Amino acid sequence: MTSVATDLPYAAEAESSLNYDELEVLRNQYYKEIESGHVTTQSKFNYGWGLVKSSTAELQTEGVKLLQEIYSASPSHRRECSYYIAVGYYKLRNYTYARKFNDLLLAVEPENMQAQSLRQVIDRAVSRDGYIGMGILAGAAAVTGLVATALIKRSRR
Repeated sequence: MTSVATDLPYAAEAESSLNYDELEVLRNQYYKEIESGHVTTQSKFNYGWGLVKSSTAELQTEGVKLLQEIYSASPSHRRECSYYIAVGYYKLRNYTYARKFNDLLLAVEPENMQAQSLRQVIDRAVSRDGYIGMGILAGAAAVTGLVATALIKRSRR
């Protein structure tokens, strides 16, 4: 299987993560501003973006929350937030919301290459997970059938 970065260079961010030190710089700036009593939208966005690009679901969820706060409070930042919220939901495997926020961006910017390629990445993940789900269901059905057959045979004795 080829990597997303090779196939879809614009959506490579959906698969990449920040390292601890990079995220720590963003975290320190954000909390420094909290302590001063004035958090800039840019620092909040940068930290949310960094959290979304982290490698753990807990941090990604926190990042999506921060970005959604900006999305709601600042219409001028909705474009950037829509994309990274979509990336965050994609990384969290919540493809319904990933599509929703990505489609919001595509509705305004249909030629946006990042959003177009992210849409393809989301679609592939939905297909892949669908096939995995079908395999799990088929396996469960087979096991259920075997157990039922064994119980029927046992009850006939």
